[in-house]
Amino acid sequence: MQSTRFLHKGTLWMGALAIAAGMALSGCGQSEDGAESAEGEQVWRFALEETKGGVQWQYAEKFKEEIEAAHDNVEVKIYPYGTLGSSQDITQQIQNNTMQFAFASAGHVGSTIPEAQVFTLHFLFSQDDAVNEEIFASNPVVYEELGAAYNEKGLELLSIVPEGWMVWSANKAITKPEDFEGVKIRVKPSDLLLATYEDGYGANPKPMAYSEIYGGLQRGQIDAQTQPMFAIRDMSFYEVQDYLIEARNAQFVSTVITSPGFLESLPEDMQASVKETVKELDPFIWDVQKTLNREAAEEIKSKSDIEFIELTPEQVDAFRENVEPVFDQYVEMAGPRGEKILKAIQDAVAEGNAE
Repeated sequence: MQSTRFLHKGTLWMGALAIAAGMALSGCGQSEDGAESAEGEQVWRFALEETKGGVQWQYAEKFKEEIEAAHDNVEVKIYPYGTLGSSQDITQQIQNNTMQFAFASAGHVGSTIPEAQVFTLHFLFSQDDAVNEEIFASNPVVYEELGAAYNEKGLELLSIVPEGWMVWSANKAITKPEDFEGVKIRVKPSDLLLATYEDGYGANPKPMAYSEIYGGLQRGQIDAQTQPMFAIRDMSFYEVQDYLIEARNAQFVSTVITSPGFLESLPEDMQASVKETVKELDPFIWDVQKTLNREAAEEIKSKSDIEFIELTPEQVDAFRENVEPVFDQYVEMAGPRGEKILKAIQDAVAEGNAE
């Protein structure tokens, strides 16, 4: 079936395209900022929201390998978290057409694209990873509707990238919603995440920058946080926590974005390469994140005495029931298009679970 990822073009791409066209006509080329040089060489910048070595880094490295193999006049430069500013800064650079590719996690981009916050809902996805893999890679409704929402903000949605199940780390055992009562947990600045933890679990959610989590845990400013297992290892959060709780409540989901103007300004063969590469990376990155998270869990166990807790189906059900009202808040926030995205995911999960 033909991919629907690139069907929509938003109204804001015209300005970015004009910038790109103007650069090409003036012969000023693109150097470190991604413009074309006099010799036709191009530098494409790819910004990450994570440190070197993680899921996003491996995705970008593979993207770089494939693109540079296909086009000897293109160099892809990768910038790990913190080297080019905050997530908001990076997204703005994409909108301004001064950055070519970037990751934008649902928790971050959802502040301006509320439909993307569907990925922050707890207990939305299947416990069967094969079902989820297909949704992330190719669900036509999700890509079409979410792509339109991104276009309206001057962004082009290339891919939805899951990075693994979120894991709670805390200074106390959490096995039922009541255990969250008063717990100061770091969250991204998402209205739905705040509602999930405050209204659903009775916790005390605290928005905090990713780079500040370790210090916040160490100083007692927060009592808990949640990340995929590989991030908990890479950022050493397990060093300052006593428990890791696996509830399979949510996947950490990021999206790969570019500027519609930049993509449209490329020759047809380059446009095709970008689209084909991101499709080929879907199964690659799925396997990468599973391996990274499994190895991270094993490494944490070998390096520390932190206690691992895996919730039973009955315990999971208690958490699920508590956050069901948040789904209604999502629909109210994201409107008809968000409701359509949510229903498409729920239908795909139900169908996949029944097979």
